[in-house]
Amino acid sequence: MTEVGNVYGGALYELAAAENLSREILGELSALEKSFAEEPEFIRLLSAPNLPKQERCRILDDSFSGKVHQYVLNFLKILTEKGYPRHFSDCCAAYRERYNLDNGILPVTAVTAVPLTEEQSARLTDKLNGITGKSVELTNTVDPDCLGGVRLDFDGKRLDDTVAHRLEAVRSLLKNTVL
Repeated sequence: MTEVGNVYGGALYELAAAENLSREILGELSALEKSFAEEPEFIRLLSAPNLPKQERCRILDDSFSGKVHQYVLNFLKILTEKGYPRHFSDCCAAYRERYNLDNGILPVTAVTAVPLTEEQSARLTDKLNGITGKSVELTNTVDPDCLGGVRLDFDGKRLDDTVAHRLEAVRSLLKNTVL
């Protein structure tokens, strides 16, 4: 995350939390982030130096007025006026991090060789909820290279119980064994 993302995303979170709008704003930011990822040209347009700032803000008004909360629209305008629209994703990440911290949510990525079933996902989420004491938000990513098992990535940590990791441990042990 960039400093711009931390400063601006954090400021938006503080405002939204003070107004009891943090969940609503998070939903809108997530939807916009997804839309901008699908249409990166829009962010390029908001960053175009040959287009006056007033015109870029008018584009934001035309595109989002009445469709997103006024705080989100004003936030987009501020980023555009300051020349930071390319930092929108970083701002969203900072906002989401603050929201998760305040609401006891722990995002966890489970990496598996095949997709987890809904039942497996629910059981893993329940188990992690009990272990961490937080509300786990589980995302499953498929990586056939892990061969089997599961790797959990959360809070800057990694718990790796995949077959690939175990094979690497055996390989390392054999390599370092003196006969």
